[in-house]
Amino acid sequence: MMSTMLNTKIRFAGDQHTNRWEFWIDRGGTFTDILARTPTGELRAHKLLSDNPRQYEDASLHGIREFLGVPPDAPIPTERIAAVRMGTTIATNALLERRGARTALFINEGLGDALAIGYQNRESLFALAIRKPDLLYERVFEIRGRLRADGSEAVPLDEDAALAALEDARADGIESIAVALLHSWRENRHEARLGELAREMGCFTHISLSSEVAPLMRLVSRGDTTTADAYLSPILRRYVSRIQQALSPSE
Repeated sequence: MMSTMLNTKIRFAGDQHTNRWEFWIDRGGTFTDILARTPTGELRAHKLLSDNPRQYEDASLHGIREFLGVPPDAPIPTERIAAVRMGTTIATNALLERRGARTALFINEGLGDALAIGYQNRESLFALAIRKPDLLYERVFEIRGRLRADGSEAVPLDEDAALAALEDARADGIESIAVALLHSWRENRHEARLGELAREMGCFTHISLSSEVAPLMRLVSRGDTTTADAYLSPILRRYVSRIQQALSPSE
């Protein structure tokens, strides 16, 4: 998820690739490169601008149409395609440009500033004007409930307060939820329950639990990875879903 490239593969049922097209696509921030294998085994390459709204909606799909000789508005004949492999830097670009989903962090009571404080690493030790990196989440909700390091329960999870916080997040237009609780790498029942409550509301695009995304011992590292997952996953999912829908076999 956090690598530079997102790799996905769409394969179609049918005969061997010898009588169908295969595509390898690298969608970058500036250019989209497409390598195609024709039904006869010949390799062809094509380069397009990744963003060219006056000419096409999506560079990957436009390139496939050009190889197949299909008009821009016509459905893609998936029966002529054996497989499509894609790599994209959409997540990296969204992270650099801060264009991810609106995200809220759910963390233990009293630890709302933990990720903002971080490890206090300073690249310029003697700099007088310290520039902190922007946070990926825009709101923090502190949840009452705590597990001990051995996994036993010190404070029960306050589900009523958690539901109220989720309602607040929904009312504020939050799209994605990141949950990072103490010691959840060892015992995740509080995180799992928060995830259930959020999913039952049915209004959040993505829910990331640190115990699933990055079961690391350290809260800050685990929380940072989880918020990045919550921030970027909806962007990736929307893009991949659009491609898959366009390449869905016609009835």
